Amino acid sequence: MNNSIPTNWQVVAKENQKVYKRILEKGNRNQMLKALPKLHEEAFEKIDCLDCANCCKNHSPRFKQPDIKRIAKRLKLKEGELIERYLKLDEDNDFVVQSSPCPFLGNDNFCSIYEDRPSDCSRYPYTNEDVLLKRTQLTLKNTMVCPAVYFVLERLIEVK
Repeated sequence: MNNSIPTNWQVVAKENQKVYKRILEKGNRNQMLKALPKLHEEAFEKIDCLDCANCCKNHSPRFKQPDIKRIAKRLKLKEGELIERYLKLDEDNDFVVQSSPCPFLGNDNFCSIYEDRPSDCSRYPYTNEDVLLKRTQLTLKNTMVCPAVYFVLERLIEVK
């Protein structure tokens, strides 16, 4: 197995969607769960999120009430002002950012609220969690957004 990530990883990820789906749905869950921490670590030895920031450019986390409270305090805003200025309700009635890329993402790919970012952000891309295996559609979508998810899924092909 080549442990590097090809420059065309998004193309490969798109081509491998059926393979990934089969592994996620029919692979040995226990073996895959056991492999995730090591694969997560390997992925982030190769990937610097600051080189990419695709997640911040293409997705919005959910901003739950504790996140809103914490971020408003950090920005010295009232919670309502934070919501009005940056957030909207989505179809699931969750608060998400009004626009992409995330308004807290700088041109240098640094997050201006990193220490207080929403829990969805700190957990993304879920490559060390069972979410990766439980939420197949989300994982498949993330293989084309995040090179770490691509890397982990490619390695899970070997684990099955």
